[in-house]
Amino acid sequence: MRDATYDLGTDGIATVSFDMAGRPVNVMNDDFSAALDEILARLEADRAALKGVIVTSAKATFVAGGDIEKLLALRHQGYHAARQFFDGLKARLRRLETLGVPVVAALNGSALGGGLELALACHRRIAVDDRKIQFAFPEVTLGILPGAGGVVRSVRMLGLLKALPLLTEGRRLDPREALAQGLVDELAADPADLLARARAWLATGPEAAQPWERKGYAIPGGSMFSGENAPMLSVFPAMIFKKTRGLLPAAERILAVAAESTQIGFDAAMAVETRGFLDLLLNPVTENLITSMFFQMNEINGGASRPKGPGKAKVARIGVLGAGMMGRGIAFAAATAGIEVVLRDVTEAAAEAGKAYSADILARRVAKGSLTGAARDETLARIRPTAAIADMAGCDLVIEAVFEDVALKQSVLREAEAVLGPEAVVATNTSTLPITLLAAGVARPANFIGLHFFSPVDKMNIVEIICGTATGDECLARAFDFVQQIRKTPIVVRDSRGFYTSRVFSVFADEGDILLKEGVAPILIENLAKQAGMPVGPLSVQDEVMMSMLLRAQRTNQDLDAQLGDDYAKSFGVCGELCALMCDQGRPGRLEGAGFYDYFPDGSKRIWPGLRELFGGDNPMPHRDVQDRLMFRMVIEALKCLDEGVVTSLRDGNIGSILAFGFPVHTGGVFQYAISRGIGAFLERARELAALYGERFLPPAGIEARLQPDDASRRVA
Repeated sequence: MRDATYDLGTDGIATVSFDMAGRPVNVMNDDFSAALDEILARLEADRAALKGVIVTSAKATFVAGGDIEKLLALRHQGYHAARQFFDGLKARLRRLETLGVPVVAALNGSALGGGLELALACHRRIAVDDRKIQFAFPEVTLGILPGAGGVVRSVRMLGLLKALPLLTEGRRLDPREALAQGLVDELAADPADLLARARAWLATGPEAAQPWERKGYAIPGGSMFSGENAPMLSVFPAMIFKKTRGLLPAAERILAVAAESTQIGFDAAMAVETRGFLDLLLNPVTENLITSMFFQMNEINGGASRPKGPGKAKVARIGVLGAGMMGRGIAFAAATAGIEVVLRDVTEAAAEAGKAYSADILARRVAKGSLTGAARDETLARIRPTAAIADMAGCDLVIEAVFEDVALKQSVLREAEAVLGPEAVVATNTSTLPITLLAAGVARPANFIGLHFFSPVDKMNIVEIICGTATGDECLARAFDFVQQIRKTPIVVRDSRGFYTSRVFSVFADEGDILLKEGVAPILIENLAKQAGMPVGPLSVQDEVMMSMLLRAQRTNQDLDAQLGDDYAKSFGVCGELCALMCDQGRPGRLEGAGFYDYFPDGSKRIWPGLRELFGGDNPMPHRDVQDRLMFRMVIEALKCLDEGVVTSLRDGNIGSILAFGFPVHTGGVFQYAISRGIGAFLERARELAALYGERFLPPAGIEARLQPDDASRRVA
């Protein structure tokens, strides 16, 4: 066999070890199915001599799950091809569990998705006690459900209340957690002990049957209507809808399949599972999630946007200039990743206050039991607050995070650069000012780059890396490595006013303000944005960020326009206009308790009634137009960034839009939004909006060619 080995010992125990040729991990695809066919044929031929079977892996993982390329190919091939493949896979696993010989899964590594389904088809599961090993059904994150018996078997093994969080949330368990949940039966110290324990169990002569095939079996906790399950199932749909708003159908379908499976026999339940799987597979949401959150995310994590020449590097010590909101967050992110941090502000007291931010977060984690006191102390010890610029000496990387003022930034950057070694990378956290403009104030522009973090830094898992015209490949590579070192996702863009994320997201707020000014009811603007999948509406965004701050940014950009002969500030000019108006009304945003909303002591809020007096609110604009204007405005701006070379890949644009400003994940990101609608249909609708509401909705000429799928998608097209 090419993809597995089969060894029948003199003790009557057959050891099957999967080892797929040419792949770093075992995945379920046509080759895996062929190997399983050969294995089953051998087992059935040797059945009379068999006393037991051990299923394991020659790779570091057990089985990593389904082959996602195969999955997407099946989606393109259609319902019948997909059904044939998964019916065949289910039949093979059923042959294994009804072999009439006890089968034990020796889990030497992680078992995810289909790999866990294979393990559940065995009669016992023994795992190596290694915290790095994970067991999970991650299918829900790709818009599907476990299609090879995972829903049916996990519910019958664990009961609904234990199985549903694993199935609907994709929760990952380490071996000890899996043992406590009942997903595995025993732990082993190491791979040798694993096989010894597997043989020892088989030597006891166990029954070769699953629990649900034995007389007197009942699903733990009972059916969906039992007294234990019914109360939870009555609220579970609402809990799911609160998270997904009905835009991510997988969790709801998993719930339906799992609940129904408790009411019917095993074979009928497997048919219900297959039907649910195929319905989800053919839903466009699935292709969007697989394209962006699997293929494109993996490409980014694999360094596709990183220069190929420079070798990988790690940062040992960084300096952070400015201990305010962003600087203290950057210091926290680096210290928790094991990096020494010099946190500098104009006074030592201000720097100490910045360190206190990390202490507060860590204290809360200790209180929750997710962190030990010793780990907290080690992390805090890595942060050195100071007011002395000389303490930056010896840093591999310095990140400036001071107020958005060109002269101020250039001043502190020059100070830091003077005490750094010639190879040190110098970065700015600006979200507004051009990198090339700031680079004019440093001595080594090839070592200068933008690292745009997002607030709050401890929760936002993305950094926008911006290259100036003089930024060198070595500098970009080291910045990319640093972002991955602190466990955040790097996207790489080119220098431009607003860069990419700020530029695209600013027009969301601007379009919301235009709609408000045109007399559309503010509650409609807000709710239609959320129904489209945005985390909050455009008016709420401005309240949260504070319109006073947005107004300062607008005026800074107007000054830059005058200095550079540009007109960037006009792209969100109505937002600036309304921010000025609201600030004049004494309503700058949430922190002051008054903005587009009124805020109350109990945490609730409501639309400020004064908006009706200012703007009306009776414009009967079609809801579809309101929603499309909000979404298309962002997508068109992103297409302009792609056309201008600010964004150079679909993957960075899609992932950046989802992680940085919450573009709806079910769409796959700004570019996938257009692709999944059909590029022709999207462009036609954009031109309709332009004719009705203004030229800002016109896409760049010839943009169709730039929206061709990245290499990952071409593999299965």
